[in-house]
Amino acid sequence: MPLTFQSRRSTVYSTKGIVSSTQPLANAAGVRILEKGGNAIDAAVAVSAALCITETASTDLGGDAFILFYDNKSKKVHGLNGCGRSASEISLDLINSKYPDHVENNRLKVSSPLTVNVPGAVAAWENAISTWGSGKVTFAEVLQPAIELAENGYPISEISASLYKESEETLKKVNAVKGNDFLNEQLSTFLPNEGLKAPKTGQLMKNKRWAETLKLIAENGSEAFYEGPIAESIVKEVQSRGGLLKLEDLAAHSSTQVFPLYFEFLGKKLWEIPPNGSGIIAQLTLGLIKALDSKGDVKLSELNHNSVEYLHLIIESLKLAFKDSEEYVHDQFHVSKNFKLANSPISLQEQLLTSPYFAERSKFFNKDKVLDNTTLKVGTLPNESFKSDTVYFSVTDSDGNAASFINSVFHNFGSGILVEDRGFFLQNRGANFSLKPDSKNVIAGSKRPYHTIIPAMITTPLADGTDDLYASYGIQGGFNQPQAHVQVYLNLLLFGMTPQEALDAPRISLAPHPKYSSTDTGLGAQGPVSTSVTLVNVESGIDADVIDGLRKLGHDIRVVEGDARKVFGRGQIIRKEPGEQLVYAAGSDPRGDGASVPLL
Repeated sequence: MPLTFQSRRSTVYSTKGIVSSTQPLANAAGVRILEKGGNAIDAAVAVSAALCITETASTDLGGDAFILFYDNKSKKVHGLNGCGRSASEISLDLINSKYPDHVENNRLKVSSPLTVNVPGAVAAWENAISTWGSGKVTFAEVLQPAIELAENGYPISEISASLYKESEETLKKVNAVKGNDFLNEQLSTFLPNEGLKAPKTGQLMKNKRWAETLKLIAENGSEAFYEGPIAESIVKEVQSRGGLLKLEDLAAHSSTQVFPLYFEFLGKKLWEIPPNGSGIIAQLTLGLIKALDSKGDVKLSELNHNSVEYLHLIIESLKLAFKDSEEYVHDQFHVSKNFKLANSPISLQEQLLTSPYFAERSKFFNKDKVLDNTTLKVGTLPNESFKSDTVYFSVTDSDGNAASFINSVFHNFGSGILVEDRGFFLQNRGANFSLKPDSKNVIAGSKRPYHTIIPAMITTPLADGTDDLYASYGIQGGFNQPQAHVQVYLNLLLFGMTPQEALDAPRISLAPHPKYSSTDTGLGAQGPVSTSVTLVNVESGIDADVIDGLRKLGHDIRVVEGDARKVFGRGQIIRKEPGEQLVYAAGSDPRGDGASVPLL
């Protein structure tokens, strides 16, 4: 079926490796590390650091990271959770008694300094390199391209400039408490034009404070970020704004190596980081679609791409999966430790991602009408003891390894809190906690929140129990991410699209309905079924007749075009092509500034 959305890009091919991200300058940083002999992980960390400086609104040193790594020697997928934890002193009782003005609709306001958790990205970078790196380049060498960009300057790209423009007033408002000298001397790094205005496309930007911060990390490792002067600057800044982070919280931080979860469908496995990451939503959605197809309730092979029937199936399956995330996406280890429950990621693999669960859950699907969020219930497991703004990029190398990597500060510039003299912003990921005491995602000290950033991998299962790489991919954008994972997975495997076509195709994205924000139950996170009505964003390019058909079924539709299309995220795909010779095919989302760059 011909695509109605024409891309500006062609699929990119290479026999040695590819770097694909939202910023071409960050791609160049990754390619440099590959040319030095580094592998996919080494290059991915270089890209991540460079994105912090070239697309600061989306990611920064004050954010988190999640990583999937495909090791071609062992033919296995590995995972790293680089999410930070909340301040050790925070609690629901403390918020209710001392910070009631920080609360809105059962959640912390996104502007609250209480939403600032320990940043996890820097530790994740070093941990990833020490665990899976090539050993041919040092941590300092990997960070050097980003340091040079910050110190010598970089022309800002079109999408990045628009993100600055959107956040102009928020950044001034959040940092006004620091006084005019701070605004004029430090915030002006990011709002460099007269009157503290955002940079223009192509304008040369520099951030020498950030460069000096990264030099300390390059020279002394991630410990320099979590202990010593940088940590002291973070804590001083947060506490001066009314936040609760302490030096002990940063010093106690650690990344976690995890066993990725997988779900097999259409002859491939989709791999995701386990909760507190929300990648399981994509797997739950595919499981429901597979069950409905197996029962004959739908005939997947007969559905046209982006037809009424197809999109209704996607929307309703996503709603059921997001509802389940209220129960199953949280800090598994924190809940297990505090409530002595047997809810490990292995249990999720063995009990939740199973045919019996999907067969029962799929009974709620109705092809003729929409699900009612107000009566929608969470699915239960057979074993009841169990119950109790972002950048994505991908890198492959000449040895057949792949890194699926995502970094985020959550909202544009995160909390908006600029750390004095350090040149970076802190995330506001704590806004994803619930303030309902009966939620497993309820806020607590030293706890990881429900997290939206999710890298993905697709593999082909082999007879010996190992896996061959099919694709490394992901799509950034808050709660849009598992939704886009599902659509792109099906674009590749059901509709046979190339990586570029799979990203070009118009998408849908479910969101909590802003008209019904007061109905937020406060359970799980603020996802598409947190309000009584789900808003379905439909990208321009989807037929008007299809939109009318969805509305007749009862869906509340908003057609999105122009710059607002960022709601559908910005993705990257690197696919390994079949055959004896190593060949990669890559696509980069036309909704962003990025590109896929091959290694010669």
